[in-house]
Amino acid sequence: MNLLVIFISAVLINNFVFYYFLGLCPYLGVSRKIGPSISMGMAVTFVLSLTAVASWMINHWILLPYGLDYLQIVSFILVIAALVQLVEMFIRKVSPPLYQAMGIYLPLITTNCVIMGLALLAALKNYNFLETVIFGVSAGLGFTLAIVLMAAIREQLDLADVPRPLRGAAIALITAGIISLAFMGFSGIIK
Repeated sequence: MNLLVIFISAVLINNFVFYYFLGLCPYLGVSRKIGPSISMGMAVTFVLSLTAVASWMINHWILLPYGLDYLQIVSFILVIAALVQLVEMFIRKVSPPLYQAMGIYLPLITTNCVIMGLALLAALKNYNFLETVIFGVSAGLGFTLAIVLMAAIREQLDLADVPRPLRGAAIALITAGIISLAFMGFSGIIK
């Protein structure tokens, strides 16, 4: 039951984009079309899952046993940077068009606050290994849900008669705010 609560909480209730407001740069930058949004969501989910595993192992097998927990941030940054470089090289090799479509936002996963937030929150909540993995996967699915939902709305807004002063970033930010308010309705379900 606890794993289900962690899953639902990370996807809907404590969604990193809508609740913590982390990862807004790729959320707003890549969410113009559904295709690249799904790809970015999958890449972030993959990196989050690997980060969850690697950060838990480093934290519980190296940092905590030797009293080096003050090095969490530095070690998590190194792990995240290495994992993102791996994903970037993989996507560049396997799918050059996808690599081009994601553009600058793919290397920006390294500095994406969602990734660091996951590593730090999993350590703070003292999750066991399985809970950390579920938290990582579900946080990635929550990010994917957020970015694809935003892309679907923005594609429809491109066809709408939006007043000139609100076109572009203004309507995207208004839309993001309304979606965040809608997701706040889930906050009374599970804490």
